Order: sequence, then C-alpha cells, then structure tokens
Amino acid sequence: AAAPLGQVSELAEQLEERLFHAYGVHNELIQQRLQALAEVMESVEEAQAEMRRICGAVEAAYRDLCL
Repeated sequence: AAAPLGQVSELAEQLEERLFHAYGVHNELIQQRLQALAEVMESVEEAQAEMRRICGAVEAAYRDLCL
C-alpha cells in the first residue's frame, strides 16, 4: 500500500530540514578549515620572506669576506 501523500510530503520536509542542517554544519567546518589554511599559508610566506632576507645577508657576507 502506498503511503498517503500528506505523509510523503511531511517526510520530504523533515529530510529537507536535516539536509539543510547538515549542510550548515559542514559549511561551518569548511569555513574554519579554509581560515586555518589561510593562516598557515600566511606564516609560510612570512618564513619564506625571512629565508630570503637571511640568504641575502649570507650572500653579502660571502662577497665581503671572499671576493
């Protein structure tokens, strides 16, 4: 026997609510991960800039001492 249309409609509505909730939770988590990734990338860029400064200083010292 087929379920009454009203029952099907109600179940569909419940499913939709659950999907929206799950999407909201996942969306929040994804936003947090992206934010964390952005922060990591920023600190990597800072470390790279620091390494470039150090390399420049070492190159200059090498030129002064050895050339």
